[in-house]
Amino acid sequence: MTNHRGRRRTGSNPDVQESLDREQVEDQPKELLLPKSIKVKDLSDRIQEDPIDVIKELIRVGVMANINQVVDFETASAVVREFGFDASLNEDGQAGGTTFSGPKVEENPDKLTARPPVVTILGHVDHGKTTLLDSIRESKITDGEVGGITQHIGAYQVEFRGQKITFLDTPGHEAFTAMRARGAKVTDIAILVVAADDGVMPQTVEAMNHAKAAGVPIVVAINKMDVPSADPDRVKRQLVENELVIEEWGGDVITVPVSATERQGIDNLLETLLVVSEVAELRGDPDRLAIGVIVEARVDKGKGPLATVLVQTGTLHVGDNVVVGQIWGRIKAMFSESGGRIDEAGPSTPVEVLGLSGNLLAGDSLEALESGKAAKNLVQQRLSTLHQPGGSTNLEEIATKIGSGEVAELKLVVKTDVQGSVDAVKMSLEKLGSDSSRIAVIHATNGTINESDVTLATAAGAIIIGFNTRIEQSARLLADSLKVEIRQYDIIYRLIEDVENALEGLVKTPGAQVVEGHGEVRDVFAMGRRRKIAGVYILDGRIARNSMVKVIRRDEVIHQGNVTSLKHFKDDVREMTTGFECGVGIDSFNDFESGDILEIIKDD
Repeated sequence: MTNHRGRRRTGSNPDVQESLDREQVEDQPKELLLPKSIKVKDLSDRIQEDPIDVIKELIRVGVMANINQVVDFETASAVVREFGFDASLNEDGQAGGTTFSGPKVEENPDKLTARPPVVTILGHVDHGKTTLLDSIRESKITDGEVGGITQHIGAYQVEFRGQKITFLDTPGHEAFTAMRARGAKVTDIAILVVAADDGVMPQTVEAMNHAKAAGVPIVVAINKMDVPSADPDRVKRQLVENELVIEEWGGDVITVPVSATERQGIDNLLETLLVVSEVAELRGDPDRLAIGVIVEARVDKGKGPLATVLVQTGTLHVGDNVVVGQIWGRIKAMFSESGGRIDEAGPSTPVEVLGLSGNLLAGDSLEALESGKAAKNLVQQRLSTLHQPGGSTNLEEIATKIGSGEVAELKLVVKTDVQGSVDAVKMSLEKLGSDSSRIAVIHATNGTINESDVTLATAAGAIIIGFNTRIEQSARLLADSLKVEIRQYDIIYRLIEDVENALEGLVKTPGAQVVEGHGEVRDVFAMGRRRKIAGVYILDGRIARNSMVKVIRRDEVIHQGNVTSLKHFKDDVREMTTGFECGVGIDSFNDFESGDILEIIKDD
């Protein structure tokens, strides 16, 4: 009776009923069959999530695994539950999937023609990135499509003065870099949005450094010029202070004042993009078979699996046979961002395609082939030659490569305790360069070493240098999984000496601090009148007698000293490992508080 009355109540408004039905369907977890064990990369493929996000979730459930390691069904099911899946065990299930590098593009110079630039908008969270993109789209959509945008496909194309410009709608610089980490080179120009009333913020600097690491031209849009407190000159000074020298002050970075809400300066911004594009001489061959990159993948209730593809060169046609990784399919239909059907898409054109129903990830390469047989053969070839991603890059490996002349650049991400140390460390490092090798500091700021730093280092092939700062636990575990080296120092001459030796192609010298683990103080016990012992739970790694320990309280190191006593219940022990509780005494320190973090380090 209640259900019947409920249907009558919503039945008078079909839109409400449809909305309720949709919400109910979306709230229901999707079913997923998993084998007894599965590789992390294959798990991310099956749920169509970024492998880095899956690794982060593994860390949150207490499992440290890199992209090539295998996890059991219980662990995998706990992880996929956070992504909206309900996993069940498939005794016969086989984990498959891997990542393949994109096809080598060999162009015929005689057939190359100008193509539209592909632009990504980056910047601080509240500085108007989305508003700017919306303003551009609403005012400059290609004729015949005005008001026709009905869906979000992750990329949009606008027309200005007879020329097209493609915009990638990435959610932020971390997603932008994550695509680069998987080998996708899709952006030609980056727009850095800075609010005229707010100026350069820490996230602005991060976005700036991510764009620099990508090696693409940067155009700065100074937004919110309609606000009374707007101060564009202050923004320009801050840009120069962060080594982004603007054109009017002798550099090569163009700044454009705009107001996204008032739609002021939009034409000037688009004209600037066309000028930068012309200087870059962007070319593609529209007559060849298409090569592109996956921007997004989703499932539409009416159409089924859909993938947004950005065609990089060639022309993609309805009916083409295509391969993405180990998946092959035939393009059954293509749709523009307005939802209309189209028959072909040329270089730099974003298009939504129907016909690929496998595990697709943003950044995967797409390749069109002559026939279905050729597509199947390529997939079979890849299946028979599955490869593992390359190993770690560390300071010793880079030193060897510099010594042999294989590389001439050492890329670094630098994090320090305070802002004053940033400039000192950065200047000291940059003085070390020579004609044969040089330092490239792709990001430098103060604060703890976090997951964003690890993601940037992964994409750029960099090493993270920490000076008098600490590593967030999730960042350290992520770095271990992705094999990103983090080196910590508290004496600057040791830091400089290590990097200098690397540039000279020598082996490392002692100096960097290696983190062996972390423990959390759960209780404090008095041992007599003057001595206190911390009851510690080992979160990860190990602690041993005579280990050096940093006591961290509210992200600040309040003491550093050696372990003087280590007990398990009443027994003295040599070391304790992850998951165990122990009593810890530290030299010259009794001011323990519940919640303190002990970072166990050793001199490397």
